[in-house]
Amino acid sequence: MSHTTPEAPGLDPAMLRDQLFDLWNRKDLQMLHLAALQGFSKLSEPLEALLTILESCPGKQKGRSHTLGHHILMEFQTWIKEHPQVNLSSVSEQQAVALQRRALNLLTDTQPNFVDSLINIYQLNSLDPAILRLHITGLHALNCYKEAATLSIKLNLQEELNMEEMCVPLIVQDKMSVAVSFVSGYSHLEERLVKLLDSWCHPSFCVAELNSQFPRLNLTKQRMEQIQPKMLTKHVLRLMEKFKIDKGLCPNALHKRRLDSLRFLMYKRFVDKGMTEENWIDHVQYVVADDLELQIHLVEMLVRYSCLRKASQWSLRYNIPRYRLPYGVWETQQSLPRALQQISLSDTAETEWESAQSHCEKFYQVPLTKDKVHFVDTPEALERCQSIVLKEGVVVGVDMEWQPTFGCISTQQVALIQLAVSDQVFLVDLCARRFCEHPETIRFIRSLFSQQSVLKLGYGMAGDLKCLLATWPQLQEDPLKMEGMLDLLSIHKKIQHSALSRTQNGPKEVLVGEDCAEKGLSLLVQQVLGRPLDKTEQMSNWEKRPLRISQIRYAVADAYCLLEVYSVLSRNPASFGLPDDLRSVSSSQSEMSRDKKLKEKKGKQTKQTLEKEECQGAQRVSPSRSDPEKGVLYGEKPSEDSPPLPPQQLRVVCDNMLQGLGRYLRCLGVDVVMLENTDDHRVAAKLAQTEGRVILTCGQPFQTLRSQVAEGRCLSLDCSEKARDQAVRVLKHFNVQPTPSDIFSRCQACNSDQYVAVPRDDMVGMLKKKGLLPDQDNTDLMHQEEEKHDDILTPKLPRYALQCRWASLSGLDPDTLTFPGGAPIQLHTVPPTLLPRIPLFYVCTRCGKV
Repeated sequence: MSHTTPEAPGLDPAMLRDQLFDLWNRKDLQMLHLAALQGFSKLSEPLEALLTILESCPGKQKGRSHTLGHHILMEFQTWIKEHPQVNLSSVSEQQAVALQRRALNLLTDTQPNFVDSLINIYQLNSLDPAILRLHITGLHALNCYKEAATLSIKLNLQEELNMEEMCVPLIVQDKMSVAVSFVSGYSHLEERLVKLLDSWCHPSFCVAELNSQFPRLNLTKQRMEQIQPKMLTKHVLRLMEKFKIDKGLCPNALHKRRLDSLRFLMYKRFVDKGMTEENWIDHVQYVVADDLELQIHLVEMLVRYSCLRKASQWSLRYNIPRYRLPYGVWETQQSLPRALQQISLSDTAETEWESAQSHCEKFYQVPLTKDKVHFVDTPEALERCQSIVLKEGVVVGVDMEWQPTFGCISTQQVALIQLAVSDQVFLVDLCARRFCEHPETIRFIRSLFSQQSVLKLGYGMAGDLKCLLATWPQLQEDPLKMEGMLDLLSIHKKIQHSALSRTQNGPKEVLVGEDCAEKGLSLLVQQVLGRPLDKTEQMSNWEKRPLRISQIRYAVADAYCLLEVYSVLSRNPASFGLPDDLRSVSSSQSEMSRDKKLKEKKGKQTKQTLEKEECQGAQRVSPSRSDPEKGVLYGEKPSEDSPPLPPQQLRVVCDNMLQGLGRYLRCLGVDVVMLENTDDHRVAAKLAQTEGRVILTCGQPFQTLRSQVAEGRCLSLDCSEKARDQAVRVLKHFNVQPTPSDIFSRCQACNSDQYVAVPRDDMVGMLKKKGLLPDQDNTDLMHQEEEKHDDILTPKLPRYALQCRWASLSGLDPDTLTFPGGAPIQLHTVPPTLLPRIPLFYVCTRCGKV
């Protein structure tokens, strides 16, 4: 096809490419734009010429967000809109297919715009599905799993491909979202993916099965973490709800979740002692249900946590066969008097509204008598409630309760709404017969939340509103208007932020994280009113009627305390670091966000001057002698006179709740051992004792672990913080000062500090030996590319070379390509297209990571 005058020979694509490449190197994008548009018009065969140019463009370059090829393709797409006559229909079918095949070979770029543009320009959806499948298979063979899946989605090839072969590598590489996108919209594929994940949750599942089924995956220890039952269960239950899949198809994940819930209930009742007997019995029956295996687990746990008598009572209740009973249970059954063979479910809870003196001294108490608490379970009672709560200028404390389902159902329906005003509390009972569906009830909820003149106080209201929408789906169809709301969680965050910004001489009562077991609303109530909330009844069966006195008292306190907290904060906001208008705090969150962005921008500039491009967010940390954050980190601080410590001399063990922190510290050169998800917390103490490490932990395990090691050898951090902020605290605490040469001096995957340098030619030989570089044409192209890049890139050791140990390549077994420790080089992770641009590869000798 010819789009120029007959006498014009047309512009040589190579000349246009060289012109654009020159402008690209000069970073003159404006001239590149003009040259591209003019050049395309001079080409005799624009579609063919574009492919010729793209095929010879360099790949991703350091400091560039896009490739030259991406820019050229975007310019061509702009140009072609003005030249609609340039399309595949103007060439022969044979020529069109040839162009489509060439365009298809360029589709390895993961930038959506690049891929979409090529698909549209060359109409790749019309290409023979067999050719498309072959290309996807080729990408898969090169271990480009994400690229293969993304391209399959864009070409609508999901039904043409094997779901397991496409999705399993993605799941193992922690790309679950791509696997989910691959099956989305195809109900049979969605079901197969969920059933596959559920099968991996079965207790008898062995990872070795995956190794035999997918030998190219090379399942490292880190990758195996992605297929741990706990992680898989979360995925299954989330996808089950997302795809609306029948629970019966996910028996293993549900069993695993219920078993974990049962373990949690045993801990809460017999170790933490934070749950009443009646609440525990209610929840155990809900979790165990009619699952025989869970019933047996319950009896076994009772033998371990409680006593043989209790285990015998529950085994009799569920009629468990004798041959499945733990040792001693059957004998105890026979010795039990008939009166003790049944579990007592009678209500033995207190009946008095007034709490005991000891309870009053320890916990916050509502200053109301019982007659000031009103149940709202009829239209008549609702009318009285409405006349008081919806008065203009009223301040209302709002809270909600629902039945705990321990993750087996993601969204629960509200059972009780508490509305507190200055002199009384209304309990809106949504479990009352037909009251929840009554039109007046729904109308009242809409009026309450939409009325600007009524100030509604809550704490963490996002969760409450989510359950509210699950209770009344019509609130989603006709969205609920939210006016006059104040979430005290925002106020609490502001108080914390202010407390950390002040000196240690600030008000003691608002300092966060100092020898305090409370959290959330209970912590705020303790900080402002002096005593925490009693949360014993928090995990009650809120759907069981009648509610116990202790439940009612808890429900009333949860709503009424919001009024008292707001009152105290309003009277003297400055002492808590708050503005005069508390309602402005919610909007001021954007200011905090803006401050955070400015801080991050400043940190990025510092990072560039220190040449720390390779480690996001790492900063040189200098010790602060008047550190206002000292109270957040438990543990004795080293002497202020101690000299700065290089990262290599800090040896720590991270609890399994701080794996993100562990990886961050490794990035900075710190010697870090991380517990596996399945390890008991006590393993940390053992490692600390035998290897002289400091324990980094958070939450409840701190109390246990610090008693097993020397003073100052166990530190507790805030789990709610990001890994970067946790790392900064640890570095400040130990006066560790990383330098640019420390960054990446240790393998983030396995903690080794020994590498081997592999020249490009040796890497090519290894890839060929393993069949990962089979195409001779690709090899020839690679040599051509080498000639282009060799004058720019010359092999040199990285800046962290002095902080590492370097092994000789001669230690590598030439036949198996494994190191003396048995780890193979992870050759499958090396993209062949990277070879021309990288003259020297660095490989960890312990795990083989390249």
